Amino acid sequence: MGMQRRFGWASLAAATTMALAAGVTAAPAAHSADDPVQIVVDGNDVRADNVNGLTYKGLGLLSCNSTSNLLMDYKAEHPDRYWQLVRVLFGGRNPLINHVKIEMGSDTNTSTGSDPATMRTADELADASRSPGFQLAADAKTVNQDLKVSILRWVMPQWVQTEWNKGTGTDEMYKWYKETILDAYQKYGYMVDYVDPDTNETTKPDISFVKWYKNALANDTEFADPRYGLTPRQQLAAAKAYHAVKIVASDENTTKNIGPAMLTDTELFGMVDAVGYHYTTDDRLDGTPDSATYRPYTKLATGANAHGQDKEVWYSEGVGSFGWTDYRVDNTEGPGGASTGIGGVQSALDLANRSVKGYANSKRTHYIFQPAIGAFYEGAQYSHKELVSARDPWSGSIHYDAAVYVMQHFTQFAKTGWENAGNTAGIWRTVPEASYSGVSGTENVDGSNGAPSYLTLADPKKKDFSTIAVNDSDRTKTYRIRAENMDLGGDPAMEVWETRAADPGQAYDANFKHLAAQLGPDDDGFYTYTVKPRSIVTFTTLDRSHDKAARQRLPRSTARTVLDTDASGKGHDTRDSVLYADDFGYEEEGRVQVGTGNGARKASQPYLASRGGQPRYLVDQTGAWEVGKDADGDNVLHQYLDQSMKDTGAWNRNTPNTTVGDFRWENYRASVDVSFPDPRGGAATLGVRQQKGMAATDAAYSVGIGPDGGWTLSRYGTVLRTGTVAASDGYRLAVEARGANVTAYVDGRAVATYTDPAPVTGGRVKLGTDFHRTAFDDLKVEKVAGYTPYATALTDNMDGSVEYAGAWSRNASLGDAMNWYRTTSTGTAAGATVTIPFRGTGVDVIGGNDGSAVLDVSVDGRPVVRDARTVATDKRQATYSLRGLPDGRHTATFTLKSGKIVLDAFTSISGDVDGRVDTTPLRSALKAVGTPHRDDWTAGSWALFASARTAARAAVSGQRGLDTLGVEQLAARLGAAYAGLVREEG
Repeated sequence: MGMQRRFGWASLAAATTMALAAGVTAAPAAHSADDPVQIVVDGNDVRADNVNGLTYKGLGLLSCNSTSNLLMDYKAEHPDRYWQLVRVLFGGRNPLINHVKIEMGSDTNTSTGSDPATMRTADELADASRSPGFQLAADAKTVNQDLKVSILRWVMPQWVQTEWNKGTGTDEMYKWYKETILDAYQKYGYMVDYVDPDTNETTKPDISFVKWYKNALANDTEFADPRYGLTPRQQLAAAKAYHAVKIVASDENTTKNIGPAMLTDTELFGMVDAVGYHYTTDDRLDGTPDSATYRPYTKLATGANAHGQDKEVWYSEGVGSFGWTDYRVDNTEGPGGASTGIGGVQSALDLANRSVKGYANSKRTHYIFQPAIGAFYEGAQYSHKELVSARDPWSGSIHYDAAVYVMQHFTQFAKTGWENAGNTAGIWRTVPEASYSGVSGTENVDGSNGAPSYLTLADPKKKDFSTIAVNDSDRTKTYRIRAENMDLGGDPAMEVWETRAADPGQAYDANFKHLAAQLGPDDDGFYTYTVKPRSIVTFTTLDRSHDKAARQRLPRSTARTVLDTDASGKGHDTRDSVLYADDFGYEEEGRVQVGTGNGARKASQPYLASRGGQPRYLVDQTGAWEVGKDADGDNVLHQYLDQSMKDTGAWNRNTPNTTVGDFRWENYRASVDVSFPDPRGGAATLGVRQQKGMAATDAAYSVGIGPDGGWTLSRYGTVLRTGTVAASDGYRLAVEARGANVTAYVDGRAVATYTDPAPVTGGRVKLGTDFHRTAFDDLKVEKVAGYTPYATALTDNMDGSVEYAGAWSRNASLGDAMNWYRTTSTGTAAGATVTIPFRGTGVDVIGGNDGSAVLDVSVDGRPVVRDARTVATDKRQATYSLRGLPDGRHTATFTLKSGKIVLDAFTSISGDVDGRVDTTPLRSALKAVGTPHRDDWTAGSWALFASARTAARAAVSGQRGLDTLGVEQLAARLGAAYAGLVREEG
């Protein structure tokens, strides 16, 4: 769009009397579910002159709400993996992601966590480097300088909010936006391409402010203010780029009001370049066909409006793949209990259908994932809703979901992006007449009805085209495609690229994005192909059969190594007593590469400077957690959100808290120094065993204290013990969790103990404050002598290694975010079994349960427990725990005797045990059972007793990996087996 279109909105007034262009392009006629789908790709329908609405921009990602936080740790800890991720997502001739959208943070939680505010006060200089989104965009630019960057807000910092509430905050809002934009420009060399001035997910677009902001941006001539840090030369370039920033509106969710407003408001139409809305594929359909409320977004995109101009229409926030496709394919949600493969509601094929239907129904040519990258700890709201998972920066493990292959079907067989001002970039156009979707639903779409769903993209010169067809049903679907008025050259061959689940006996990814067929037209000019069930195919006239990028496999996932470091917190070390440590100095960290110069180069920066003072591995749920200097000039962790900043809005309102560590940690002691530099007050908490939730009270056990010396020991926020120590400016807090026993310490002295009758067995560390500036230093997490410190691995209930027999319901669609990977397997039929291979000294059965299930347990083919009771548990907790096995490879089988069992995951327990383990309880149990004679007892009861006794004897003889909990379980199993001996009748 040229300058006249951007700034000449007043001249559009005369255009309101223009007749509508030929009318809104109608979709193809609906198809019968069983008929072949006939598509005609007519070159006369390829609108090369439509440079905004029908150009296919491809995919974008949203960085916000802590979803990108751990990426900066990946970059520092495993730069090779990080930069590989950048290349996979943003690089190459056909990038998967063309746009980074940044929701500006306010230190408050508006979804899964909080992102830092770039300006916490009106006087503070903006610091875009605090936000991982701005840096991700800078790094992505190193492989794609054409990448677009946009910003919007949801919640404002307090200094803006205060004035906004008075109705006088436009200048403050503008200052926040402008100084953040210019700081990113100064640091990284790129200018934001789009701004949405309105609030995220509004229901009532603030049209007056959108207009005010556009005028302010267009007429701003001040770029020399020293606050901006721009040299005179930079000022000229910044001014030119700043005035070219485009406006997007209005990121609505449940409403669609900005489209009709633009069609009826000439001034607004001229000011807004792109419109976007969330979580629905549909246009508005109310009113008469010639009204502004009937297909307004289609009218905007096609140019069939009174202004005769086309506008960009975005699906400006949508979901990624729910869970991991790896763990969906063994579901029982298809007809007759069959698998839906890579399909089903909220699957990879669902994403594809959302993109297709979003275009077919409302002409959205850009889909933005929230998020595309999940780089935050699991257990926060909306976990497992992404294309790429990056949650263990210490291990470098990154999981690329099969949904990446699925979405590459849209981006690798077309030239995607934004057309240039001269209309010479060759961006492919969408073809409305050759695109359609009959799948059901508007957000979570369902293709099981077998209806056609396809999108056609074409070269504006009409030399090539690609049609993406999605079949998320259990039936085949035949497509017949013909080209008319296209210049396909002398070789009219068509390639068919396919992605679907593996056939029996194949590797999991055997059928991911591969060349499935090469077709020639028949005598009538049709290319005919039958699309398999639960698959996506791209029909393309491009020759990609020998293209390395098209055949490139995604990087393989590596092991999610547990966080167990040396005393520096940097090096992996399982031999010492430390699990993790952070003194917030980071002398052990090296320099970090950051994209600068609008992607032209990378600059080496000091660790903390590169990330705006953000601490290592912490994922903030609420609050401003940042490394700064204490009174002595040493680095400490501060929580800066105080009484003057606390009243910002937030979706999830909590007191400040942040999370660090590994969900597999179990028995450990966490300690930290706390101090209270705010003379008006303060409070600090240290929590352990956090698995899910976004509040400080979501740590299972925590100790809290204030400067008056009053302390509390709490379980999930419920106070268990209280007391007082001498008032002080600072304390050393510690919590030690050993099995069911929890001890709180203040300054090295045990102040309270608690034995939990229903213990929470594992999770991360939480730090929390109230709304006062509070300081933390020397965080340390240590192993406890005589106890296994952690589980080494988690196996999902739908992992391919887990075997089921009998009746089970195995579900993934619409799964709960608090279940691992959103999957569960549920058994209610007596005799149903599940077998899990693992390595370690025990296994935990994880899942939210009511405690009704009774199990028989065998290990390596030998009985271990009969009629074992499960316990009622919340999600992500152990409903049954098995301990005391020799450290090594095992196979455990659980047989449901009665009740209901919900399986979410299994964790295998480490054999790493420090210190002496007291086996006295086990020796006493052996002595108590004596030496009963085999012939006196029935074979079944004796087999269980003999197995328990053999295990007990082996353990007291020096069993590798034995810990205190294992001793307790072995003794209990031996006693129960002895009590269960049944005399042989004779």
